[in-house]
Amino acid sequence: MPVFDFKNSPEDAKQPECTYEIFYTSNSETSAKQPMLVLDNREGKLKHHSSGVFTNPIRRTAFEFKEESGTVSADILRIDARFVSLLKWMGENHINVRLSGAALEDGYAVYKIREIAFGGGVKLSAEDGFLQFMIERLLASDAPSQELPDEEEDETGDSMKLTSIQSISDFVACAGRTLPDNIRLWARRNLAVARSHEVSAEERRHAQRALSIMMNIQWKGNYFHAIDPVEARRILDEELYGMEQVKQRIIETIIQINRTHTLPAYGLLLIGPAGTGKSQIAYAVARILKLPWTTLDMSSINDPEQLTGSSRIYANAKPGIITDAFSMAGESNLVFIINELDKAASGNGKGNPADVLLTLLDNLGFTDNYMECMIPTGGVYPIATANDREQISAPLMSRFAVIELPDYTAEEKKVIFSRYALPKVLKRIGMRPEECVLTPDGLEAVIELHSNTSGIRDLEQTAEHLAANALYQIEVEHVGAVTFDGEKVRKLLS
Repeated sequence: MPVFDFKNSPEDAKQPECTYEIFYTSNSETSAKQPMLVLDNREGKLKHHSSGVFTNPIRRTAFEFKEESGTVSADILRIDARFVSLLKWMGENHINVRLSGAALEDGYAVYKIREIAFGGGVKLSAEDGFLQFMIERLLASDAPSQELPDEEEDETGDSMKLTSIQSISDFVACAGRTLPDNIRLWARRNLAVARSHEVSAEERRHAQRALSIMMNIQWKGNYFHAIDPVEARRILDEELYGMEQVKQRIIETIIQINRTHTLPAYGLLLIGPAGTGKSQIAYAVARILKLPWTTLDMSSINDPEQLTGSSRIYANAKPGIITDAFSMAGESNLVFIINELDKAASGNGKGNPADVLLTLLDNLGFTDNYMECMIPTGGVYPIATANDREQISAPLMSRFAVIELPDYTAEEKKVIFSRYALPKVLKRIGMRPEECVLTPDGLEAVIELHSNTSGIRDLEQTAEHLAANALYQIEVEHVGAVTFDGEKVRKLLS
């Protein structure tokens, strides 16, 4: 952790080279005990709220504010590594800010910075709220590598979206090394293209579009917090009745995070009949991991270019579905739910979509033809669903921990229908349980009529049918309540 001292020569005393200590943290919230930066407050002039400007941290790492006696300068003593580039940007552009902080023994701990409009400050971004947006993005970022270069590089908003070249340029400058190195360098190259008058308007448009997509994704590190197995089991129980061995296998697979703090080497492949709850399991795992999720339906993809995007040399070029998924999720760490993986091998002669998936599943990075940049995928956890195991290629299968879901037994279907499916529908449409009663022989009739169907999807539709019929009788025929016995069930559903 480098600490740089003040210069001691008489000449340096006139133009002090104020310096600071950098500390590294990934805290997502700030407080007096977890500040963004600490200022020298030996004279006690910094109060809870202090307004002024940061001088350029590259040359004079200080905060200047006005007092009755004139302008006072407070040196920066320590700063969160994520905010070094932002402080440089604010200093270079004379952004007027108000600090919120607390006077502690070791200095004035700043935990909030807000922009204020006075004094002729020039803000580079046209969008209001850029500074607040930038701070929130940096707080959501992981600490940059402590192996910083010897020399500072010249690095020239969702409540806010970064769309204009100016706001994107500001963002790249402020984000600094909280962005992955390859994406930061890629952004600088594309900014040069977007501003160049030596390329066509079409090339500038593509560069700006790609930049907007890439910079609106929150790029996170690959560190994952431990999961609570009790909470994980509770979430799975909410989404899936029975299937104890399936739940155990899922927890065994993802519990590896508690030791490695990285995602498991293998994703989950859920194979079973339609309606057995494969999608619900995928959503539950996303909740357990506390990650956003996105879906990819392989049954609708027959051209690899749909996944990889098209080259910018074409007028109608666009990014692929995988890049769109990152953009929709808004961050790089997410659960990727691949539906109907057994349909991935079907192509239209231009290639096999399954081959494209392999690069995503290996977590080595994915390159989109339109973006022309390797997208880090170390924070992507894939969960695939399929009905037919035989249709999945061996290379694809080897990338997953395979879990087979059996169909529900008749007794399990009775419990699911009576305790979960029907009560859920009644609650959703505002009916009391006593307004729609299903007798034991009525329940037997429901299960009997669905004896040849797999899963519980048809049972859920039957619950909707029964509740809707009961509500109709109550509202239109003005009956007090409806009881469905075996005879009434068969008459309604046959």
